[in-house]
Amino acid sequence: MRYFLWISCISASFSQGGEIRFARDVLPILSDNCFKCHGPDEAQRQVDLRLDVAEDALRTDSPVILPGNSSESELILRVLTKDEDQRMPPIDSRLQLTERQRAILTQWVDEGAHWQEHWAFTPPVQPCPPVIDSTWTRNPIDSFVLQKMAENGLSPLPEAERFRLLRRVTFDLTGLPPTADQICEFVNDTEPNAYLRVVDRLLMSPEYGQRMAWDWLEVARYADTNGYQGDQTRTMWPWRDWVVNAYNNNMPFDQFTIQQLAGDLLPSATAEQIVATGFNRNHMINGEGGRIAEENRVEYIFDQIETVATAWLGLTLTCSRCHDHKYDPIRQEDYYGLFAIFNNTPVTGRGGSGQTEPTIALASADQQLKINQLLDEIERIAELLDALELELFPRETGKQPLESTILASFDKPLIAGLEIPAQKRSLEMLNSLVKEYQGPDTTYRPLLKQLIAAKEIRDALDKSIPRVMVMQESAARETHILIRGAYDNLGASVQPSTIRFMHPSRHNGSMDRLALANWIVDASNPLTSRVTVNRIWQMFFGIGLVSTAQDFGVQGQSPSHAELLDWLAVDFQRSGWDVKRLVKQIVTSATYRQSADAGEAAYQSDPENRLLARGPRFRLPAWMIRDQALAISGLLSSPLGGPAVNPYQPEGIWAEATFDKIKYERDVGEGLYRRSIHTFWRRIVGPTLFFDAAKRQTCEVKPLRTNTPLHALVTLNDDTFLEAARITAQRVLASHATQEERIRTIFTSTTGREPSLSEMKVLSKQLDQLEDSYRDDPKAAAELLAIGDAPSDININQIELAAYTCICNLALNLDEVLSK
Repeated sequence: MRYFLWISCISASFSQGGEIRFARDVLPILSDNCFKCHGPDEAQRQVDLRLDVAEDALRTDSPVILPGNSSESELILRVLTKDEDQRMPPIDSRLQLTERQRAILTQWVDEGAHWQEHWAFTPPVQPCPPVIDSTWTRNPIDSFVLQKMAENGLSPLPEAERFRLLRRVTFDLTGLPPTADQICEFVNDTEPNAYLRVVDRLLMSPEYGQRMAWDWLEVARYADTNGYQGDQTRTMWPWRDWVVNAYNNNMPFDQFTIQQLAGDLLPSATAEQIVATGFNRNHMINGEGGRIAEENRVEYIFDQIETVATAWLGLTLTCSRCHDHKYDPIRQEDYYGLFAIFNNTPVTGRGGSGQTEPTIALASADQQLKINQLLDEIERIAELLDALELELFPRETGKQPLESTILASFDKPLIAGLEIPAQKRSLEMLNSLVKEYQGPDTTYRPLLKQLIAAKEIRDALDKSIPRVMVMQESAARETHILIRGAYDNLGASVQPSTIRFMHPSRHNGSMDRLALANWIVDASNPLTSRVTVNRIWQMFFGIGLVSTAQDFGVQGQSPSHAELLDWLAVDFQRSGWDVKRLVKQIVTSATYRQSADAGEAAYQSDPENRLLARGPRFRLPAWMIRDQALAISGLLSSPLGGPAVNPYQPEGIWAEATFDKIKYERDVGEGLYRRSIHTFWRRIVGPTLFFDAAKRQTCEVKPLRTNTPLHALVTLNDDTFLEAARITAQRVLASHATQEERIRTIFTSTTGREPSLSEMKVLSKQLDQLEDSYRDDPKAAAELLAIGDAPSDININQIELAAYTCICNLALNLDEVLSK
């Protein structure tokens, strides 16, 4: 009894911080410690007790919770007892509640055991922004953020310096640094709407779509090969270009969703809408020997539905392959109801081609014109041949030619083939006719050769047209629950359906992918808008309002600013799912525009900046670091779209992963300098430059952010960075006469700011040392300047150029250059 009273004291002490809220305080404790045995999974449930639903947890027959009376509630007695045979969670579970968690549960019961549904499973309701008397706020986002700061005794920081703010927003909206002219213009622009004009300019730039698309490619597990041991090449870059164009055209996110999930099912679907469905063909394809086709096909569908759930719903479905979800109210039957929606495609699981049917051919305007011209030419020649053959090989309509001396050398299949119109004959038959014809007519064989040539050109052109894997409906397959997820262990049959505990579909009739897509973007869906605005917030602040972007279920983290998340989610829907508007709201807020210079204490007390009391600051992703180097040097090639390119890569990287069967052939010229989004992505061994990118084998929605000395091996030594440094040095040496001007230009072009006097001294001293070193070792200078395909300017002193190349490389590796 003394132990129970002690816990009651702790509970009383805890209550001073406010009333217990079930969804925020209690549900995470029950989910982490109780749901494994008393949760949604019926197969694992013990003593027929559920603690994940109010009806069972608060049942009046055989009650385990007595609201208002913790001292007689079986739940509380079991978590407080010292009897190891009675204690919950059990000893063998290796779970143990903390004193604070016991106190929370006790206080919750004493306060009446009020129940709430998990916050993410209730539709968001837009709250009114707090009314705050502050000149700091710029839009409703700031009111919510400032209120949370005040609750925690914090104050916002002033706006970042203008050059830093411009650098931040330019990277965030384009993935590239601002130019020196753009920095100068903004720093000197005293108009009150100067920043808004910058944001509008960036949102309208074609680079915006490339930046936004990168994160979606990671969500979609986009790559240019299939994966697995064979890792055959696929042609999915037209889908990648569709994504870029969709962002640049500000396609509403609900249409962005519908077209990717079911563009082929839209009325009078266009080629672009069908290409959009390539989203769900981005999965890996197994081309290894000994594979089982049906097992492959089932795995592909698993991947498709789990990707959809992660990308749009923030739910983890994988465990429901084998059993009811252990934490969220998702039944195994729900999983296979979704499976049934994706089960009706022509995909068989056979073959490992990167163009596994169904596909769509995407001819350019020029290609289509040439094809049409060739088809007309083929038709014209074929009509001449058909007329001539009636004279050379007389026959009654629909019958084989009458016997003649000309046919004496023809075999029976060739004679029978003359019934086929010339336009439909194979090249093999046409070539046989050229070879076997010995008749007197001198025009027949030339006409045959003309038809052969036209068809060969058409076929060659047809092969050059990219074919993109897409979705397509076919005859319905019967769907069964797969026991333990095994493709060949069939359980009960199921019908296509959505997740039952959520809102019902408005669709009448059998569910298909289009009905599913509409269900996902339905205003009643509590997850889609929240998940989407959270991931966009994450792009700019490095972490979402919900830190577990991949999991909005009860095992996920609660939002740091729940009311702000719901306000943004509802506003996003009401705006017509306008992505650019949402982005503009975020980056024009005072919250985003804060300085990141908060001091060490602030970083230690809130390392992830969950309270948003400072501006975002973190390492740039590797792809931005590469694009930045190319942009600063002037090497960056800006055209949008097209096939993937092969930039610099160390030798032997593919050899080891492919048993030396696939050779890496790097590009020359423009292909070396395209933006990183165009880099060829071999799924089993990704591009070496992108050391913190998603693997592109499964859906990933959280950025990988690392910062180790190993990265310097790339940024200090890779051909891309050394060549960019050399070209930057060449330009600076050609345009500036003095050492001071040159160093200052290098520093400002990389950091965006003027160097301090001490920084100038350090760089000048380093430059002098480098020049002395290269004078003593001109061979080392020559080796450095030989790196990269871009020509070295022989009119510049090579010792001086090598030294300045190193200074440029140093500048590209400064912490503030590698960081946002």
